[in-house]
Amino acid sequence: MNKDVIEYVNFSELDVKDPFFDSLTDDYDGFDRWFEKKSLQGEKAYILKGDNLSGFLYLKEENEADDTITPKFEKKRRLKVGTFKIDAHGTVLGQRFIGLILKRMIEECYSESYVTIFEKQKPLISLFERFGFSRWGKNKNGELVYVKSSQVHNDLNKDFPRIQSKDRNKFLLSIEPIYHTRLFPDSKLKTERDHKIEDLSFTNTVEKVYLAGMYGMEKIKPQDLMVIYRKAETGKVAEWNSVATSVCTVLEKKNIRDFNNIEDFIRYCGKGTIFSKSELTRLWNSKRYPHILKMLYNISLPKRIVRHDLIVEGVIDREAYAGFVHLTDKQFEKVIELGEVNESFVIN
Repeated sequence: MNKDVIEYVNFSELDVKDPFFDSLTDDYDGFDRWFEKKSLQGEKAYILKGDNLSGFLYLKEENEADDTITPKFEKKRRLKVGTFKIDAHGTVLGQRFIGLILKRMIEECYSESYVTIFEKQKPLISLFERFGFSRWGKNKNGELVYVKSSQVHNDLNKDFPRIQSKDRNKFLLSIEPIYHTRLFPDSKLKTERDHKIEDLSFTNTVEKVYLAGMYGMEKIKPQDLMVIYRKAETGKVAEWNSVATSVCTVLEKKNIRDFNNIEDFIRYCGKGTIFSKSELTRLWNSKRYPHILKMLYNISLPKRIVRHDLIVEGVIDREAYAGFVHLTDKQFEKVIELGEVNESFVIN
């Protein structure tokens, strides 16, 4: 399997005759010619490919009016989702692809992004609507046109991947290295070149479920912000090998004792957890990690911040336990600054 789940590749590396593209060839007259043209132009697309191709996403910039869409598009710089297909079972994978679309929209300062979808693609429509795309109208082919603007919705999913910073509690949450990259693939460290993703479900969902038992976690509430802190591997010096890598928003917080039975517990943890059914069974029986967080994986820090810098810059105290730490607004802002996060990701 690939070293990372999603790759950015040239069209010329792909075979339009691959059965994965059959439905696109059927739905779009001239798809083969379009694909060949993109290959010759050196264009690139995001793909997911394990044993077979199961996801494809092509994005392009537009800066023009379009009267083939009703109501008409006035001239504006937009990010168009040119072609997007995931296998029918891949709604979880769809979340991560939508994360890519929205990350690019923010990083490259587009005022809008839009996608055209056939009405029959109801699961995909629901997914786009959930993340803030709303129906605009139709194009000349009869496809629905869905648009996402940069407006703030005050809704965790619709504003994703942006985070609301004002009036939110902030914490630093440590995670063992064995779990970190399986749960946060875009936050993989450069030293983890040989890391392979074995399971796609928890890797590709933007909702993450994590269980822990650290003192103080009972204070966590929905909408709180978590700075994910990857602990150093055994035998390595924490000062230079423990790093802040990501920012997440808490969607829900539960205690393992909230569940009446193991079936409800396993169902709740669902596709967002890194733990196998047997591991979840052990966790259920032991009750050692009672705090269950369901989080949105908003930001992978462009620059990872080592523990040494977190201490020097006053984010954490050298003597303090770094498993679970409350952060002040100023300390959180310092994480955003040191992590070189594009300011457009933060709603103040």
